[in-house]
Amino acid sequence: MSNNENKYHRNTQAVRAGIRRSPEGEHSELIFSTSSFVFKSAAEAAARFAGDEPGNIYSRFTNPTVRMFEERLAAMEGGERCIGTSSGMSAILSTCLGLLRAGDHIVSSRSIFGTTVSLFSNIFPKFGLETTFVPQADYTAWEEAITPATRMLFMETPSNPLTEVADIRRLADIAHARDCLLVVDNCFCTPSLQLPFNFGADLVIHSATKYLDGQGRCVGGAVVGSEQLLGKDVFGFLRSAGTCMSPFNAWVFLKGLETLDIRMRAHSENAQRLAAWLEEQPGVSRVHYPGLASHPQHQLASTQQSGYGGIISFELAGGQEAAWSLIDKTRIFSITANLGDTKSTITHPATTTHQRLTDEQRREAGIAPGLVRISVGLEDVGDLQEDLAPGLG
Repeated sequence: MSNNENKYHRNTQAVRAGIRRSPEGEHSELIFSTSSFVFKSAAEAAARFAGDEPGNIYSRFTNPTVRMFEERLAAMEGGERCIGTSSGMSAILSTCLGLLRAGDHIVSSRSIFGTTVSLFSNIFPKFGLETTFVPQADYTAWEEAITPATRMLFMETPSNPLTEVADIRRLADIAHARDCLLVVDNCFCTPSLQLPFNFGADLVIHSATKYLDGQGRCVGGAVVGSEQLLGKDVFGFLRSAGTCMSPFNAWVFLKGLETLDIRMRAHSENAQRLAAWLEEQPGVSRVHYPGLASHPQHQLASTQQSGYGGIISFELAGGQEAAWSLIDKTRIFSITANLGDTKSTITHPATTTHQRLTDEQRREAGIAPGLVRISVGLEDVGDLQEDLAPGLG
């Protein structure tokens, strides 16, 4: 495939972008399972370590399989460069510690993954980074939270687990007016359903563990952006700190990207049908899904996304007892906090993904005791309905 990969449609990019065949002429991408690479001479080694000559050095920061994954995802997102990392959390860590310094300030949505909240609240302050959390859809609050020390605005859209949708264009304008970067976690939509760069985002974060893999096989992450933002500081952090993706995992993600668009359409279709059904069930007080007309940001999601994704959250009037009873009565759903799998999963956010938050933080984020999150897989929707029905009656 030519270097002008951005001219191709996303489905073509998902299958062809980034491929570099070896002299053996293999059709499927190779796994370069090696820790290091051999140089032709001492002079070549010196030139590569100095950055004067391109080429592989050490798999912590230069590996052909990882590079193929990076180039493919960058093409699909419409970014200049991608950096693969060991997990989604390491992508966030590498981005923040690569671009920020002690004394800087982050404004973040409250509606984000619980571990991200813990990273921002409990770990970053040890290194002089402070974070202010604001309601995701309150744009006045975003503006008012920005200080002269603010360097970054961070959010997920749709959010985990309430599927709140933020106006990327509006937040990009707010960020850029104050010389800040806008970072968008695109985990729930992937480039198949949403392209944050088209709306002004500066950086896009992924947990490759989720939909990019799609079958729950490996852990990994990625950050996509411009060469200017990623090439020196973020890549430099990864090179020294070692938050790197393994070649085997990169190969698995490459295979996942090939079917990403097909899977995301199927996940969205199944979730739409299941969400509409859940709204009609006794005991369900509220369903959170952007594809429903009842969702407060339904119109925005219809404009900003090409599909609504596979994540549904819903609240049970009976609180935690009802939520646990429902979960325990299922037989098809896997009780696990992971998501984005071909297999449907179910979890209780208040006692799993958001357990480490304080009671106040959970209340502010809308994580109610009766909230259940499901990641809708590729099973028959009728079977999923029958699996949930005993716990909803």
